[in-house]
Amino acid sequence: MLVAGCGIAGSLIAAGLRDEPGVEVTCLEKATTVDHADAGTGVNIGPNGIKSLSGFMPEQADALVKASLPWKRWTIALTSGEDLMDLDLSEVADNDGIRIRWAELYALLRGPLGDGVRYGAELESCGIAGDGRLTATWRDRTADAVERAEDIDLLIGGDGRYSKVRTAFSGDNPPMFLGVCLYRLLFPVGPDCPIDDYGQWFNGPNRLLAYRVPGDFVYLAGSFPIPADSGVPDAMKNAEALTAVYRPATGTPSREAGFLIGAIERHCDSIHWARLQEASILFRPAERVLLVGDAAHPMVPTLGQGATQAMEDACVVVDEVRRALREDRSLASVPAAVEQRRAERVRFVVDFSRDATDTMLAGADPHAGTLEKRDPPFQEKLKRLYRDVAMPG
Repeated sequence: MLVAGCGIAGSLIAAGLRDEPGVEVTCLEKATTVDHADAGTGVNIGPNGIKSLSGFMPEQADALVKASLPWKRWTIALTSGEDLMDLDLSEVADNDGIRIRWAELYALLRGPLGDGVRYGAELESCGIAGDGRLTATWRDRTADAVERAEDIDLLIGGDGRYSKVRTAFSGDNPPMFLGVCLYRLLFPVGPDCPIDDYGQWFNGPNRLLAYRVPGDFVYLAGSFPIPADSGVPDAMKNAEALTAVYRPATGTPSREAGFLIGAIERHCDSIHWARLQEASILFRPAERVLLVGDAAHPMVPTLGQGATQAMEDACVVVDEVRRALREDRSLASVPAAVEQRRAERVRFVVDFSRDATDTMLAGADPHAGTLEKRDPPFQEKLKRLYRDVAMPG
């Protein structure tokens, strides 16, 4: 079995199957170990990801929880200081989520894999040969050599939103932009930092999202509306223009909002710029080929479900490979089995994440929109999101 991409899904699949008799897993990762050590920003994993991982791979779940900060609350306020929502996640979830730096997450997930990961190995091509064999070719950047695998039983594309595996078998997956700029920043903090658990602060549709991660750092994801058919305006990429959209029209910012605005002023040159986007869902682009994570279902990160759904994917893949081995079935049966268990769930999460972006769109009223998120319909969807995960049978 060949896994392209050692992200969350790829590394967990490799970890979950590394001691499984009857299957050999090779994981290709185009980044080097140095690249991973320097991976920036932070990530939150939803309670559903930790719940699923605890059921299928409890050792990995325990390691992540111990190395992370818990995600227990979700607060929303205006930058002027008016509180809009304070949600205790225990009301809608069976366990906490986590907050962690990407670099630490990579180290935890990949550390136990040893030589099961080929770092600096970039997939160049994959396809089905004339005789029906599934093949793949990659370049080993460390040795400047090209290698090839032939007659692959199962190829898993966990190589991200711009997946070469997906493109090779089904063509391009053009993004659909929602008309929101989303930028990211990770910066060190001291004892005077007022930011802790997951919080959001709005000034109109302009949003600041931040939370603390281990090592005395704060992860900040800021956003503001832009035309859906254009890139991020260069005029917004300076501290004065960027911070202006978060300053309330009357009065001064709250302590938390003011702290984040100050951080943007100091660290503006370190910001990573992007746009909110999603694309079509696809698990099985060809026979014996399975897509997972962002390769299968690129979604907006509004509810923190991109990495979380990759974790859910990995749990189901590991479970289905183990079942196929126990039942003496070909690994070629795994993609259909995974799709059957994951398709409806992923569609719900993708749609819910998009719908929850309403308060970030041009002309949105975050006050009214947040009040709706406190009502039973939204809360019931959160319960479904955080609790209704696949578990071992």
